[in-house]
Amino acid sequence: MACVLIVEDEKRIRDIVRDYFTDRGLECDLARDGAEALDLLRDHDYDAILLDVLMPNLDGFQVCRAVRERSRVPILFITALGGEEDMLRGYALGCDDYVAKPFSLAVLLAKTQALIRRAGGGGVGEGYRCGAISLDPVGRTCRVNGREVKLAPREYELLLCLMRNRGRVLSREQLLDKVWGLDFQGEDRAVDVRIRSLRAALGEAGGQIRTVFKTGYRLEEV
Repeated sequence: MACVLIVEDEKRIRDIVRDYFTDRGLECDLARDGAEALDLLRDHDYDAILLDVLMPNLDGFQVCRAVRERSRVPILFITALGGEEDMLRGYALGCDDYVAKPFSLAVLLAKTQALIRRAGGGGVGEGYRCGAISLDPVGRTCRVNGREVKLAPREYELLLCLMRNRGRVLSREQLLDKVWGLDFQGEDRAVDVRIRSLRAALGEAGGQIRTVFKTGYRLEEV
């Protein structure tokens, strides 16, 4: 099931969008401002971010810039700023689309779903699939060519992270931050050890996890 981060300082809008999306099969996390959004993004992966522009502390442009330094997750701005200059600034920073306030919930949902599909995200109401490997985040199960594979919790989280970022190279440091957490005190070779275990558990599908020399790892279709 796809998960969306909604970053909006107006509680009423946050709650309305969350209720509308969850009723239609999307999971949603909420952030009241840019600082809270960045805290959530350090610990969680999302299939899309709905990002208000005018917020206290860190505005949407600042958050977008920070996100783009480490992720290509789809970003959709929700904003009252409809001028061409503001829109061009957002696109220059790496946003994928805009919705102007007041907006249609149906249009917002449709745009979000389109961005998730385009990015190869989890889809709506579905699990994740890449080549022979499929994951069900709700049931926390993994299958290879339809056969269930038992994974240790850390291996499952590692595979889920790679799946959500499939086709993209993730460094060992990024994987440690996303899977082990920012407070992990060990060495980055812990990633290599888990990757070896994960590949062994996946059998022939383990070859979909490619090593990128001196960089990290990438999950591919074949």
